[in-house]
Amino acid sequence: MAYVARSEAPLCSEQFGSGTARGCRAAADGSLQWEAWGRRWWGFSGAFTTKPGGRDGGERVAPGTAVPPLSRLLAVFLPQGFPDSVSPDYLPYQLWDSVQAFASSLSGSLATHAVLLGIGVGNAKASVSAATATWLVKDSTGMLGRIIFAWWMGSKMDCNAKQWRLFADILNDVAMFLEIMAPIFPICFTMTICISNLAKCIVGVAGGATRAALTMHQARRNNMADVSAKDGSQETLVSLAGLLVSLLMLPLVSDCPSLSLGCFFLLTALHIYANYRAVRALVIETLNEGRLWLVLKHFLQRGEVLGPALANQMEPLWTGFWPSLSLSLGVPLHRVTSSVFELQKLVEGHQEPYLLRWDLSQNQVQVVLSQMAGPETILRAATHGLVLGALQGDGALPGELEGLRNRVRAGPEKESCVIVRETHQVLDKLFPKFLKGLQDAGWRTENHQLEVDEWRATWLLCPEKKLL
Repeated sequence: MAYVARSEAPLCSEQFGSGTARGCRAAADGSLQWEAWGRRWWGFSGAFTTKPGGRDGGERVAPGTAVPPLSRLLAVFLPQGFPDSVSPDYLPYQLWDSVQAFASSLSGSLATHAVLLGIGVGNAKASVSAATATWLVKDSTGMLGRIIFAWWMGSKMDCNAKQWRLFADILNDVAMFLEIMAPIFPICFTMTICISNLAKCIVGVAGGATRAALTMHQARRNNMADVSAKDGSQETLVSLAGLLVSLLMLPLVSDCPSLSLGCFFLLTALHIYANYRAVRALVIETLNEGRLWLVLKHFLQRGEVLGPALANQMEPLWTGFWPSLSLSLGVPLHRVTSSVFELQKLVEGHQEPYLLRWDLSQNQVQVVLSQMAGPETILRAATHGLVLGALQGDGALPGELEGLRNRVRAGPEKESCVIVRETHQVLDKLFPKFLKGLQDAGWRTENHQLEVDEWRATWLLCPEKKLL
């Protein structure tokens, strides 16, 4: 009787990832009796017994160890350890991303049908050589565009991954619209599909780069490869479903251009909406210029730091490319000064490892970074620049900054150096509180997504002494 009473309490338990744990009790014959998997939420009941013998017990696979079919199916398309191995916004983003991929697949089928029709597929009078030449010109134009766009904008996509993701998908819709319209204007057919393919190659660069940035955000256990692979599996499944639906849809709409165009516009509307919802579902915990400005403005006005969830909801997606303040981080020293006197004015009052030049007339802030500047210094420099931008705005500011704003509005432009020095003193008190508020609110301040150029410089703290 004493042995049975002791077996009522679980001897041990185990769980897979964040799933429900199952307990183990001692059976009357001394074997281990495990609860069946999913007893609490899959609707299964009962227990199975493992006989003693060997490290794994007697039977390698007991009848109760069968994993539910839905779990097996999800394991094919979700990263191992889901949901703990990915960010909390993974599931809503992937669901909306799958919807937009499905709509894009159907739109792509309509566009491909139009291009093949325009090239001459099914037309006995069409020339194979002419079709081949058109296809080669189209592909070569896209390849050149891909290289140029990657060189021009590649470094900027990490900073505004959400905006570039949205831009890429809208540009993809524009490209497919051009392909659908191309057969209607045969004279401009080659030029139209070349422009379309150029746009699609830009989409490929922007979409691939931003997808990599978002994968870094979603992977929480150094599992980028697994997250990326499972994203590819999800996309393949959605594309396959889109292909099957396209086989049913194309015979119904191919003979009626107006119906085909109507379907395209309907799918495009769904595509853009799903993309917007997917991007809006993202909660990125690192600061870019847009999110930093939102958080800083709220802090200056109310003394509170917005958390990542609220700041990401407020982040502008359509206008994020054109901030009102031109903030340049990591500019070369020769761009901001050309004389010893100007260098003295820049260095005066700057104790932090960066120099800042403020052009009031153009609302432009240029920051020269020292070799010793780390992530926290860059974050302070960006905060400093945005505080200067706030002096030209209309929102409420703390008392010290409100006084400086009045001087900015009343004084001449040459006062900008004096204002910069005095904001240094304000930030000495303000920035530590702001930084602590960021960390307490859940922001990752050890990394950032601010756009920073590679220029670094060194300077003497008192360059005038060098002249003596």
